[in-house]
Amino acid sequence: MLVSFPGAEDTLRGYLHTPAGSGPFPAVVWNHGSEPSPGPRDELGRFYTAAGYVLFVPHRRGHGRSPGDHFADALRSRARVEPRERVIAALIAVHELHVADVLAAADWLARRPFVDGDRMVMSGVSHGGIQTVLAAEARAGMRAYVPFAPGAIAWTGNPELHDRLRRAVVSADAPMFLLQARNDYSLGPSQVLGAELRRVGARNRTRIYPAYGGTRAAGHGDFACRGMDVWGTDVRGFLDEALRAGSVAAAA
Repeated sequence: MLVSFPGAEDTLRGYLHTPAGSGPFPAVVWNHGSEPSPGPRDELGRFYTAAGYVLFVPHRRGHGRSPGDHFADALRSRARVEPRERVIAALIAVHELHVADVLAAADWLARRPFVDGDRMVMSGVSHGGIQTVLAAEARAGMRAYVPFAPGAIAWTGNPELHDRLRRAVVSADAPMFLLQARNDYSLGPSQVLGAELRRVGARNRTRIYPAYGGTRAAGHGDFACRGMDVWGTDVRGFLDEALRAGSVAAAA
């Protein structure tokens, strides 16, 4: 179902997938990648609603059904005339801006009567994986975060991005499970951020799965959006554990 919600600066749109019944249900906020037209992510919707979760796929400004200009053209233009460091700084600034839309989406979802606002989690892939990590740093109030391949496409040769994400995972407000397929564009996120996650929290997890599909693109986006037969049991277990721990802490 296509819905509208108030973003940080404009009315945004996204897709809502709900299980049968009246709830209140636990919920997942799914952060799409950098693709201009993310769509509804029906495969993920079927996976999560079958497990009893609401899935919300908000479209950030400039993507899909939401208004605004997509950021990629402006960055490509700058890359032709500006030093690499300034372009990377501009990319990171885009992420800092867009996380406001992610936080607005999470707040809107938590207020739906069919959602249990105390049992919400967040996930996403690629640029959406970065958004998931930054939202964890921003204290989005989720019970868990599941970033797929955050920053993997832009990882190589971009230490500024590494440092920004490293700082964010250290400050996350809930357990995090970082996943990648072995044939992703770079395994740097798992190697670098995974080391930080293991250092700062025993409940954090990182896993590199076998290659998915025959291309790096398949190992990146398709793995996250269609590979539920590979990672589904692990993610379900991680989320169930996080929600149980949250319920115990709330009752204490």
